[in-house]
Amino acid sequence: MKFAITLLAGPQDPAARSALEFARAVIESGHQITRLFFYRDAVQIASHLGVQPQDEQDISLQWREFIAAEQLDAVVCIAAALRRGVLNEPEAARWKKPVANTGAPYDLSGLGQWVDALQTADRAITFGT
Repeated sequence: MKFAITLLAGPQDPAARSALEFARAVIESGHQITRLFFYRDAVQIASHLGVQPQDEQDISLQWREFIAAEQLDAVVCIAAALRRGVLNEPEAARWKKPVANTGAPYDLSGLGQWVDALQTADRAITFGT
């Protein structure tokens, strides 16, 4: 079965962990994830600049490692990212910002990527509100 997963919850929201655990279970069960789409506050998960207290797990790092290890298609909504200061190198240059704070394994793109994922998936799952 092919799953498209969208995450709306930021890194502090328990839904971010639930989504990661679900995604891991999908892969472990032999199913496929056609696309992960990070939207609204979830775009903050793609930032490489967040720092977690030593007694907390780094959900952003865990997502990044999972996506890279499984070679998943992970798209960050560009409009939501720009509003929240999550920029890759081309966008940082475009907006004349001094630093980029996201990159591989994430791609910044539009909401059309989510619509495209819905066309190829058997199931669409959303985490967060």
